[in-house]
Amino acid sequence: MKIVDVELTLFNWDDIPPTRYHAGSQNSGGRSNLGLLTVRTDQGIDGHAFLGGATNPAESDAGALIRFLKPVLMGKDPLARTDLHAALRAKQRTAGLRTVGACDTALWDIAAKAANLPLYKFLGAGRSSIGAYASSQVLDGRQAYAGEAAEFKAAGWKAYKIHPPQDPDEDIKVCEAVRKSVGDGYTLMLDSTWSYRYPEALKVGRAIEEMGFLWYEDPLNEEDIYSYVKLRQKLSIPILATEYPAGDIGTYAVWLTERATDYLRGDIPVKGGLSTMIKTAHLAEAFHMNYEVHHGGNSLNNMAQLHFACSLRNTTYFEVLLPHGAHKYGLLNDVTVDRNGMAHCPETPGIGAEIDFDLIKKKQLAVLK
Repeated sequence: MKIVDVELTLFNWDDIPPTRYHAGSQNSGGRSNLGLLTVRTDQGIDGHAFLGGATNPAESDAGALIRFLKPVLMGKDPLARTDLHAALRAKQRTAGLRTVGACDTALWDIAAKAANLPLYKFLGAGRSSIGAYASSQVLDGRQAYAGEAAEFKAAGWKAYKIHPPQDPDEDIKVCEAVRKSVGDGYTLMLDSTWSYRYPEALKVGRAIEEMGFLWYEDPLNEEDIYSYVKLRQKLSIPILATEYPAGDIGTYAVWLTERATDYLRGDIPVKGGLSTMIKTAHLAEAFHMNYEVHHGGNSLNNMAQLHFACSLRNTTYFEVLLPHGAHKYGLLNDVTVDRNGMAHCPETPGIGAEIDFDLIKKKQLAVLK
């Protein structure tokens, strides 16, 4: 099998609701665009991926994908993923990791289709579903968080994660309100999105430790390994870092050698694809650590990551970032969560994404070849 064409179709994404998760990610809503990547083979098996998201328009990376990564793929065997991923990563300084991640996702789609297996089975999974947690945006006030958490608990979701206002004292009050709302037995997490200095992080960590939160995510600057080491020594609640900085598997090493985190973390666009994530999850398992899958930025990434999460022994939940309207677009069969709080993989070969080609044609901006 050989790759005979690589094409990227840019299409508009309209009416995105406003979102805010941390100071650097506020989106006033409106418009963005995605790219449908199609990798074609001489055996008629196409692989697909989406490039971009609500806050990262595909047009920012599209030209680099075609200019720098398409030549790497053309004429190659799409099943030689290890070699191709290494060659793609070698171009990351000019093309960026989001483009590498999109290409890698399309190659996994081809491989599972060629094997006539849904991706989760191709990855060796013994399960087809995993418990989901609702991941809040920054909300207006303690009661807004408390009410939202209670709604998701009532709907059967397995857990709720708070993206707080990022004022340490207020963040503690938010966590107290949510815990009171859902009771002591419900699973909660806090993602402070790199917003504290060490003394603040310690104060908040001790508070949520007493409240029985499952994990404490990204309390410090993503490069402040010195303070992460100190923080981990002072707290018993698991620390979850490594979502950033962006990079391939080598960026995780110092977090392990310095004992700076309890869990590892990643997603397709930030880490350059499932290939990096698989290696990192196995690395975490060697250290008896969890690897928790971060939100993938768009619908097709999230579906691919759902398959991946189901294949891991050392992960606990699947993240669904809120609100849905800011993250779900372009598929007819987007990931849903049932009344038991479970997200289910499609059973068709490959990733199983039913791409809304009519929508893409209607919203098409350009086709890059």
